[in-house]
Amino acid sequence: MVNVSNILTKFEKKSQLKLFNLKIMNYSTLKKTVALSFVSLMAVAAVNAQSSSDTTAKAGTAAKVFGGSGQYRTWNIGINAGVTSPFLAIGGTNGTTDWSAGFAYGISVRKQLAHSFGAQLDVVGYGSKVSGSNSTPRNNIKSFETTIAYQATLSGVVNVATIDYLRRKNAINFYVSAGAGLVAFNPVLTWGTPVAGSQTLDNKGKHNGGTDYVKELVIPVGVGVKFRLSDRVALNFGYTANFIDNDYFDGIKNSSNPFHKDKYSYAYGGLEFSLGSSAKPNLDWVNPVAMMYDELNDPTLRQEVQALKGRVTNVEKAVDDLKKDSDGDGVADQFDKCPNTPAGTVVDGAGCPLKMPTIDTSLFVRKGTAMNGGGTVAPTAYSNIQFEFDSSGLRPTAFPVLDATSADLRASKKAVTISGYASSEGTAAHNLRLSKDRANAVKTYLVNSGVDAKKLKVKGLGETNPVADNSTEAGRELNRRVEFKK
Repeated sequence: MVNVSNILTKFEKKSQLKLFNLKIMNYSTLKKTVALSFVSLMAVAAVNAQSSSDTTAKAGTAAKVFGGSGQYRTWNIGINAGVTSPFLAIGGTNGTTDWSAGFAYGISVRKQLAHSFGAQLDVVGYGSKVSGSNSTPRNNIKSFETTIAYQATLSGVVNVATIDYLRRKNAINFYVSAGAGLVAFNPVLTWGTPVAGSQTLDNKGKHNGGTDYVKELVIPVGVGVKFRLSDRVALNFGYTANFIDNDYFDGIKNSSNPFHKDKYSYAYGGLEFSLGSSAKPNLDWVNPVAMMYDELNDPTLRQEVQALKGRVTNVEKAVDDLKKDSDGDGVADQFDKCPNTPAGTVVDGAGCPLKMPTIDTSLFVRKGTAMNGGGTVAPTAYSNIQFEFDSSGLRPTAFPVLDATSADLRASKKAVTISGYASSEGTAAHNLRLSKDRANAVKTYLVNSGVDAKKLKVKGLGETNPVADNSTEAGRELNRRVEFKK
């Protein structure tokens, strides 16, 4: 903080003032020389970049989508120079009413981490200046000039327009940036009264325990635009607002607002150079849309697709051959060990005729046996009992057979096994339960009709031992049955 009353008591000698003015003149000459040299350098680089062949611009086209950052050039170094001001484009309060153009220069090093994002280190060069003045002196303060010893910041840089659906390759990139760092500076005040005249006060060494420069946190926030001159070189224009974490950057303490913080802006132009192998493209200017398009239209990929179509055709033909069944028995020709079986023949898994189970006819009632008070009936006892789909209920058509079977069992000492079966629909476990329920339904009917339960043994055999083809409804109907066996 500057105490004006103390300033008024400190007058410098006229010889010191003359020496100071001489230094200012030398510095002004130096600014002009450096600026002219820098502009010349940019012009030469631009001409060289534009006159070079497109070979460099087209270098490194082997990059693939999702191939990683290793297939690109991702390191960039830049130089820049421009004008500083204690005022910002967004406004705000300042210690002076007017600003004088100051000169600054710097370098940058950036690592591009993705198409749209990079991390950048910026260093503002030694001797860069920021200055302001009062057209009408405030508290006898006429102007200030702050010298920056150095400023180093680390920022994230976001490219705003990296994907272009209109052009194959970008020529312009807009970006925004923000970060944090450290700035070392020294403000010099010019003040005076009509009586005493103008005087200067150099604050170097009077703060932070007598150190040469004041060091504070700085927050840079910037915008900019880059123009692609070649795959190696870009022309860069930007504007950065630097927010200082104190109110001493201009040497003037704002007593009306104890929370006031100083700031300054830096408008610059410069060149940026891409580092790395020429065989790789610069990640800054790669358009992901164009890369995807090139991959989809790659002749090699098209050949692979055609070859894949051919392999699919061969597989489909092989599947058709596997499914071919010349005799229609449900077994493919490749696995049919008994080809040309007659139509309707029940076959096993190898395509050979299925050996049908032998029916034990010894249990059948002989012709002429007296039943129900005398007459003779056909041998219907012990015939298979059929069932409806997924049902264990007895059909009325089964009653005559069951009655005849009951009469024979009650009149003799015979014992039988009641075996229940099911067709192949549903799971094996379900069919096993269903077959046992069917056998128990027959046993319950016979016991209720007077047959000794000890003569009846029940088995549930599920969908095993089919007597007909389960691939037809007629065959499945025959397999939904109960059989009687000794």
